[in-house]
Amino acid sequence: MRIETARAAAADWVSAQAPAIEGFVGAYLSGSAAYLPPGASPALGSDVDVMVVVSGDVPSPKLGKFLHRGVLLEVTWLPASGFADTDTVLASYHVAHAFSRDGILADPTGMLTRLREDVAARFDEPRWVRARRDAAASAVLRGIDAVDVSAPLEERLMSWMFPTGVTCHVLLVAARRNPTVRLRYLAARETLAAHGMEDRYEGLLAQLGAADLTAAQVTQHIDALAVAFDAAASVGTTPFPFSSDVSPAARPIAIDASRELAARGDHREAVFWIAATFARCHRILAADDPARHAELLPAFEALAEDIGVPDGPALAARIERTRAHLPDVVRLSESLLP
Repeated sequence: MRIETARAAAADWVSAQAPAIEGFVGAYLSGSAAYLPPGASPALGSDVDVMVVVSGDVPSPKLGKFLHRGVLLEVTWLPASGFADTDTVLASYHVAHAFSRDGILADPTGMLTRLREDVAARFDEPRWVRARRDAAASAVLRGIDAVDVSAPLEERLMSWMFPTGVTCHVLLVAARRNPTVRLRYLAARETLAAHGMEDRYEGLLAQLGAADLTAAQVTQHIDALAVAFDAAASVGTTPFPFSSDVSPAARPIAIDASRELAARGDHREAVFWIAATFARCHRILAADDPARHAELLPAFEALAEDIGVPDGPALAARIERTRAHLPDVVRLSESLLP
């Protein structure tokens, strides 16, 4: 499937649904769907990120992932307050990167188009690149500061994984590259390699705990994740913000795409999404099938052991190492700034 087909499906969904969305302001593409050039094909496991801007209260929960015209969409609601002016958008690293591309799907008032034109013209200005880099670095600290290391494994691991992975975004944002989610480590490796700094990549992987994992280990964890994923997808009823990420429609992203990464030698880069998805599966199972959660927990614990955070004290120590490592990442990003 070419990216044009995926974008057409997103536009069709927005066109059909916009009249029924209360406070609809507009919609745009984000992520790889906004970045891929004409004629390109999305990678296995990619979805199409559709950001819907609304005035007033943001609907809850988000729609998440679902199939439309054979394309996996992920729809996220965003408040219009985040689009108040050009400077607000330029300082927001996820929104600014999407607006540096022409991915507007619907814009009845013309507001998003005007913002996009202004943001695209100023996107590479050094002060705004630095502001977005600093915002990513601050997000790392806020996230790791909020981790409750005494929480159950699935909760503490998920709350730790995402801000730790934002260390990759510090580099990607500085290099004006898409701050991708699932493939953030692969993108960070490619970025550093492109600037002759391959040797600095191992430090990022060390914070994740994936630096020394073998392809065989990662494949075993994918096999175990597949069992937990199918169990959680079959019983999940409690609403979580990530519920649609653990569903039959999302299985190619969580399982098939992870297997592809491992098979081609990018097994360490697959660990982030494997661990994050494992945590999500066990949050669902803990809520909706506690017996199955207990039965499958040892496999999840084995992953936590392999990445070096089997318990609260180990995780607390890893967080402090990441805190100490972050200034090095920020200094490294200076070489990537315009």
